[in-house]
Amino acid sequence: MKNKEKKQRSVPFKIFKGIGIVLLVIVVLFAGLIGFLSITEYKPAQITAELEIGGTADKTLKVGDSLTVMSWNIGYGALGDNADFFMDGGSSVKTADEERVRSNMEGVVKELANVNPDIIYFQEVDRDSSRSEHINEYEILQSSINGFNSVFANNFKVAYLPYPIPPMGKVDSGVATFSSYPITDAERRQLPIPFSWPVSMVNLKRCLLVSRVDIEGSDKQLVLVNLHLEAYDDGEGKIAQTKMLADFLSSEAKSGNYVIAGGDFNQIFSSADKTKYPAQEGKWAAGEIDVTQFDGKWQFLMDSSVPSCRSLDQPYENADKDTFQYYLIDGFIVSDNIKVESCKNQNLGFVVSDHNPVVLKITLEK
Repeated sequence: MKNKEKKQRSVPFKIFKGIGIVLLVIVVLFAGLIGFLSITEYKPAQITAELEIGGTADKTLKVGDSLTVMSWNIGYGALGDNADFFMDGGSSVKTADEERVRSNMEGVVKELANVNPDIIYFQEVDRDSSRSEHINEYEILQSSINGFNSVFANNFKVAYLPYPIPPMGKVDSGVATFSSYPITDAERRQLPIPFSWPVSMVNLKRCLLVSRVDIEGSDKQLVLVNLHLEAYDDGEGKIAQTKMLADFLSSEAKSGNYVIAGGDFNQIFSSADKTKYPAQEGKWAAGEIDVTQFDGKWQFLMDSSVPSCRSLDQPYENADKDTFQYYLIDGFIVSDNIKVESCKNQNLGFVVSDHNPVVLKITLEK
């Protein structure tokens, strides 16, 4: 009888012991993951100078010259018209296989040949990421764009992103600037990070990629600012990053330089047409940049005739195009010593990216 009671008492003990072991294993694995992410965390300096400049450019830039500048968030080659994405209300993490990534990149290269720009700002360029089959998209662009200098700056670099389920995995991505005029120097300027630890370890470290081009016969420079501002914070990050951008542009304008800041702002300018693509309930909503906070005379350029971005809450290819959620978040900020001839969004039907490219035509005024 006593042995039977002892056996009955031992059953709960074994259950609790088993649960304890499982919990211990989970705690150890979690601690190991945090340790791994801490050791491998990308921790850029506030200013990273002398970035590597690739390629060869030999065109001479002079005051009075006209240029074509293109900006395009290429969606890391994996956000074509077939894609939805969990951060925008969709369900997918992995959105393209190797064949689709390469097909999307071919579409990007084809459009470059069509526009034939002098300067190009790219955002969301992957070099070695699980989400884009570890294809080096920067290398593809370099090999496809001849007669250009190029420079790259990371804004998303994580050895292993364990979120969501299935996890995103490794990410090595950033912004890239190409110029047919020689880039004399380039630097990465870290923007404020709105996320606290431990989220900050595996989130984007957004930046300004600043490239400088000398102008023949002038002591002024053409300053190229490539950017991709915050998207998924509570708003404070956007405000802080925009302020830093405004301060930097102001300092360059006071030096008399010609300045072109462009890219994916993830916000609409307060001076743009905000009624054209209204936010739909339950969808990701873009922020708004108050253009009056920028000191000096600046030109804020967004073309509302064609949306610059589409929602990723669902695939685009078979969706109702009339009721789809569109955005106006890509554009340029240009100093007042530059004459703007035109600023137009290319209507590519979001086939190769969830963003349309923006094409700016300008002249450097005397």
